[in-house]
Amino acid sequence: MTTIIIGFFVIGIIIGSFLNVCIYRIPKKQSVITTPSHCPACDKRIAWYDLVPLLSYLILAGKCRNCKTNISLRYPLIELANALLYVLIATVLIGFKPEPILWRLAAFCFLTSVLLVITVIDFETYEIPDKILLVAFFVGIVYNIVRWDVNFSINSLIGFFAISVPLLLIAMLTKGSMGGGDIKLMAVAGLFIGWKLMLAAFFIAIVLGGLISVGLLWTSIKKRKDPIPFGPFLALGIYLSILFGDDLIRWYLITSHIAV
Repeated sequence: MTTIIIGFFVIGIIIGSFLNVCIYRIPKKQSVITTPSHCPACDKRIAWYDLVPLLSYLILAGKCRNCKTNISLRYPLIELANALLYVLIATVLIGFKPEPILWRLAAFCFLTSVLLVITVIDFETYEIPDKILLVAFFVGIVYNIVRWDVNFSINSLIGFFAISVPLLLIAMLTKGSMGGGDIKLMAVAGLFIGWKLMLAAFFIAIVLGGLISVGLLWTSIKKRKDPIPFGPFLALGIYLSILFGDDLIRWYLITSHIAV
């Protein structure tokens, strides 16, 4: 078990390095594949030995080797966050979820990275790029094909529409108060986790979004008319639903039965 967890941590850090590229370049409409890594300050290409996730940042003391410009702390934090999120998923799912566990872990780790990228970009730009959602959509389709099961596919298909359609109706009735990126995110996530966990994810997102928004207003960090992106709350709700959604649904059914 320890070896597996270490493996997920290492993979998570490596992929986290690529996520930094996506977070920086996608909003700028830049390629995340063809353009070599370079310093945004001096524009010089970064050598491979300065691209080692987390370690390079520590060795270089958070500065560019060429121009000595400070490197944002966000880069190692994203790498570390992605690694820890992978570890948490592996810890919770291994030994507790039905087979095929390998495909579930791979799909959920992919979705986790997508959610992390979306969270940061939406927080900074108030937009969720279609490019990210399109890639996630095709991966979700492939996941359903590889893990072919009629019940699972029906569950995923319903999950695609379960929250996205109501959000679309809300957006239409309120003339765009709900962002299109939020709607597409909930549709794509449904392909991975199905309708039951999508309901749990949306419930978690609403509760956390409400509480945190009230806290931001109460502390004057945000003013009443300031926009607050909902994408990060949806992403957090989806991730927590992956981990604890089944338990939350089970608890709700039990307590509802007791109440009746």
